[in-house]
Amino acid sequence: MLFRLLFFPFRYGFARLKKAIGKLDVVVIEPLYAFGNEARVLVQGRVVESYKQSRPSARKTYLQNLLGTIRRYAGSSVPEAKVEVEYQGAVQVLETDTDGIFQGSFGRQGSSETKNQIIRFRLLPEEGLHPEQEQVNVGVQCFPSDHPRGIISDIDDTILISHATRVGRKFWLSISKNAYTRRPFPGVSAFYKALTKDGEHPVFYISSSDWNLVDLIRDFLDYRNIPQGTMLLKDLHVDLKNIWKSGGGSHQHKLEKTGMLLELFPGMKFILIGDSGQHDPELYAEVITRHPGRILAVYIREVRVMSNQRRQLLEAKLKDPDGPSVVFVKNTGEAMDHARTHSIIS
Repeated sequence: MLFRLLFFPFRYGFARLKKAIGKLDVVVIEPLYAFGNEARVLVQGRVVESYKQSRPSARKTYLQNLLGTIRRYAGSSVPEAKVEVEYQGAVQVLETDTDGIFQGSFGRQGSSETKNQIIRFRLLPEEGLHPEQEQVNVGVQCFPSDHPRGIISDIDDTILISHATRVGRKFWLSISKNAYTRRPFPGVSAFYKALTKDGEHPVFYISSSDWNLVDLIRDFLDYRNIPQGTMLLKDLHVDLKNIWKSGGGSHQHKLEKTGMLLELFPGMKFILIGDSGQHDPELYAEVITRHPGRILAVYIREVRVMSNQRRQLLEAKLKDPDGPSVVFVKNTGEAMDHARTHSIIS
């Protein structure tokens, strides 16, 4: 964080300079999410310098994957760009922040069906900015605020083997692998399909990974046949100087984004899935305390043995006999067995 603060003025100033003198070359709008309930839709995206990224392949070498990582992180974010966003005939102009991120919300009319729900993004003309595409369209995922079930899941060491507690090993995985060579935990695909009833229920992926990895995560989910869902990643900018911090630092944003989902869908009950490697158990215990009656079950993958002191503190927080099941599992099979036994899945 200190490194980022020290270099922020230079990075921000360099991006503005490139924009002012027309050296940003071609820029792209990347929609990050568009989802909501029957009354409100939230949108977020970013504007970045265009970069060419080849499709992932299981046959790519470490060097090819390393070059792909460099391309992913080396592009400039575009601050103070104006993006016109249109949804159901309503139009807003949103401006990107210092990290090229823009976000907003729309009131929504009509049913909660997702069919033919499209949101359109267009970069407003400005000297020095040349859009790769005149317009970008993306589908909107909407569910009723009283939909019965939703799943909130972490990514690193929950579905994707990341070794998040071992910085060197995690860094090597991040730069030397691609979406097709990163490995999931066995059984995750079947478990998540059962939890979502093959797409009937939404899944929200809340992770401390940064937005530069969103394409890798989506490709990984597709390749491993794991249900896609709304991505709520960490907004903190990560670049080539601090790539090793992706997935680390404060995880307070997970608590905030989980609270936002509980507020957006007040009639929905959630299943929370995470791991013991970092702070998921404590965060989920806080969610249960703040939102009684809203959590159906919690599954924590034990990626390393928890200390007795930590386990006792958690048990003290979760001692309510009327609270949800909080299950620590060594593998996905144990989670599936519990979910079947308690009629969470068929």
